[in-house]
Amino acid sequence: MTSDPIPQLDIDEAWTMLSSDPRSVLVDVRTTAEWNFVGIPDLRGLPNDLRTVEWTSFPTGAANPRFIEQVTTGLDPDRPILLLCRSGARSQAGAEALRANGFGNVHNIAPGFEGPLDGDGHRNGGWKGKLPWVQS
Repeated sequence: MTSDPIPQLDIDEAWTMLSSDPRSVLVDVRTTAEWNFVGIPDLRGLPNDLRTVEWTSFPTGAANPRFIEQVTTGLDPDRPILLLCRSGARSQAGAEALRANGFGNVHNIAPGFEGPLDGDGHRNGGWKGKLPWVQS
């Protein structure tokens, strides 16, 4: 297990990793409500797995006690895991939890699915603004 910081990927780096490494797994850690109302990444055309596993639940915000198990079932500890949330915070926490549980090849997609807030209070710069997604 490493104490190095979790690698932070931008949107292009995440897509390049997913496109070039069929072993890499994308884990969307947002809530069921976000998947249903905002959409999910679309990996059709890529050989990669997409796993949707809540880090916290909506509306309570309670931590998912089965997060590690749900993300890692069937995965080798060295398999690349890319985590995604709305804006990069929950996915960072999830990556840290995975690393603490022996999964060292974890990456945070820092801009998230929707991206950071701009000066007008709108989110942009995330997965949804640049990469394939679908309404679930």
